[in-house]
This record gives sequence, structure tokens and C-alpha cells, in this order.
Amino acid sequence: MAKNLSNLRAPRKANTGRKRVGRGMGSGMGKTSTRGHKGQGSRTGTSLMRGFEGGQMPLHRRLPKRGFTNIFRTEYTVVNLDRIAEHVEGRAVTEIGLDDYTKLGLASNKKALIKILGSGELASAITIHAHKFSKSAVEKIEKAGGKAVVAGAAPAAA
Repeated sequence: MAKNLSNLRAPRKANTGRKRVGRGMGSGMGKTSTRGHKGQGSRTGTSLMRGFEGGQMPLHRRLPKRGFTNIFRTEYTVVNLDRIAEHVEGRAVTEIGLDDYTKLGLASNKKALIKILGSGELASAITIHAHKFSKSAVEKIEKAGGKAVVAGAAPAAA
């Protein structure tokens, strides 16, 4: 049978109203209001903690604790040289500043600390500003004729 305006129907359960609990016997959810008889869940003001397993020792307490998390750790956004080379390729870019990383999509926000790693090669001479550099990254940048400038460090006296 072909569908047309005369035989269109709403999908199943599309027109059912929400469950109105605690509205007496005529509601179809009378007396206990869908809470069942007795027990913790039937009482007023009950709330169970996340991960509650009916009194059984919860999974997050059964598993052993491992290792150590240093809350004072400084996290760096890692950028490889090949990613910088992709963005610089074919453009007349001579310098990449700290705010350029977010514009190029290499860092998630402006306040991110940037560390440059030496994976990949640079073809053009570029001055790269970052908070940290790996040894191999500095070597490859200088080999290409560029400069690795550590942000926040005092410029070297000439």
C-alpha cells in the first residue's frame, strides 16, 4: 500500500504522555506509585551513591590503587617539526610566535605551554618561539638556518 496523506500515522509511542506518578488508583500506577513494596528504594528521601551495587563492595573499591599522580606536573602541548613544516610549506613565513600555534590548530588554547620535538625535517629557515625544545629539534631548526627561541628566557648577551 502506497503512503499518502490519507493513511499517514504517527510512529508507535509518539503520542503517549509522560508517566504521572503518585496520582491515585485511576492512574494505573496507584498505591505504591511504581516504587514496589518495602526496601530502600520505596522510602522517601532515598538516594544511592554512584556505583552502588546493592551493598556489594563497589568495583571502584575492589580494584587496587596503582601508581602516583603528581598534581603539580606541568603539561606541555607537543608539536613536531613535521607539523610545523606542513603549515609553513609554500608560504613566506619567517617566524612562528606563541599565538600562532592556536591559529594554525597546533594548540588548543593560547595559554598552552608548547614543546617542540624533532620528528620530521624543516626545509626553510624559520624562527620558532616555544616554551621548550628537544635537543634534536634545536639541531634540525639550526641546520635549516632558523632559530629556536625559548619563551620567557632572557635574550643572550651579544
